[in-house]
Amino acid sequence: MPKRLLYIMLIALFACGEKKIDFSGATQLKPKDFLTVFPLVSNNFLTFDSNFTKLSDTTRIGLKAVTQFIPDTIVSKYIGKEKNPSFYAVGKIQKEKEIYLLLNIVLKHKTVLTVFVMDAKSNHCLASKLLIDNSIQDDYVHSLNINKEPTFILSQEKQGKENLVQFTRVGWVYTSSTGFMVVVNDSNESPSKSNIINPIDTLSHKNKYSADYEIDKRNFISIRDGKNTNTYSFFIHFEKNEGTCIGELKGEFKMKNATHGIYTYNGEPCVIDFNFEDQEVSVKEQGSCGNHRGIKCFFDDQFTRKKEVRNKKNK
Repeated sequence: MPKRLLYIMLIALFACGEKKIDFSGATQLKPKDFLTVFPLVSNNFLTFDSNFTKLSDTTRIGLKAVTQFIPDTIVSKYIGKEKNPSFYAVGKIQKEKEIYLLLNIVLKHKTVLTVFVMDAKSNHCLASKLLIDNSIQDDYVHSLNINKEPTFILSQEKQGKENLVQFTRVGWVYTSSTGFMVVVNDSNESPSKSNIINPIDTLSHKNKYSADYEIDKRNFISIRDGKNTNTYSFFIHFEKNEGTCIGELKGEFKMKNATHGIYTYNGEPCVIDFNFEDQEVSVKEQGSCGNHRGIKCFFDDQFTRKKEVRNKKNK
């Protein structure tokens, strides 16, 4: 074979090997190709609301490419009705069972940093969470710190009186049984000023007991649909002793009969009974739930079901 012809063939083969991946969504992507654009995050990750928009890869990922791996129902929570959002890869945290994808979503009036949890074997999307939103206008500096576990620690800080820094830090982890749950809740702000984040607020609430129940705005329980009619997800928050003793827990309980449910989790000593009567639910701590509350207060309250506000349809 002439050397010149061999040289041309080698150039052609090299050019084919260097063919760029189309991230517009016009063609079907392989999971491996989709994941290549996300740089590996191997150490702790820290960013702020002032600079997170600059961290992403310059390759634009189209909506049709993203929805090949992440369902429309999940993506729509972050893009709303916007028709032409842009997605940019920020990073990838690789674990044995999950892959955490950090994505900047650029919308018309804001940019948000989100995390999508993917099954490491099937590449199905398991959960997602909003991390930072640069459209929030307040006196705080918002930051995100991710450790190797990974725990996603969302912080807000501002200069208070007498040059004291006021802060609130909430740490989230993903578990296969409960999704994202709070494991760190630390603040030096007064309870009346710090925000309470309800992690299950937007979940479906069609089953019999799915609703919001409360004593007041800072003592409440949200109950949402579980995987079947006998299983419910819940998030409970209470503040006692003038806000000096706080309890908070996200989990899942199973109905044992028509009015009685029970929460247990993987041999943990925390056990909570749920009893429903009329428009009320009573919770009673039976085991030791000290990891989820202050030392001098307990999960032991009665909450009244809130009336659901429905928007009237225009004729």
